Amino acid sequence: MLRRTVHLACLSLLVAAGAPALAQERGTKEEAIAMANAAFEHMKKAGAPKALADFTADKAVWNKKDLYVFVFDNKGTFLAHGANEKLVNRDMSLMKDANGKSIFPAMVETAAKGSGWVDYDWAHPQTKKVEGKSSYVRKTPDGQGLIGVGIYR
Repeated sequence: MLRRTVHLACLSLLVAAGAPALAQERGTKEEAIAMANAAFEHMKKAGAPKALADFTADKAVWNKKDLYVFVFDNKGTFLAHGANEKLVNRDMSLMKDANGKSIFPAMVETAAKGSGWVDYDWAHPQTKKVEGKSSYVRKTPDGQGLIGVGIYR
């Protein structure tokens, strides 16, 4: 019994010590906007094929904390995804969040206005738990898709 109590106490200390680190690993709205804008500029400068490959594969540049770049075409197909390369080239136009909310139409509508935030629930790439998420979206430089970067709330 004493051994179990000691193990639980140690586990509690580890969890408590790790909590601030996890909180520090969360991106902010300002960081998400800056990353989306940097992705837009990278697409303009490097061209779409190079930029899309970079967003998916270059984790050192395009993944910060729990932020990553994703890009959709106007039909709802992922062209790049910084957290899950298996999603690239998948049609996600009908995707819904954990509560059944359609996500892609809201992103298209928001990007059509210039830019803005879309709220939904999504699995966090680090914890794998469904959490509230807000994604900042804007059109791609050619207007044929949208760039997004999300924060977990």
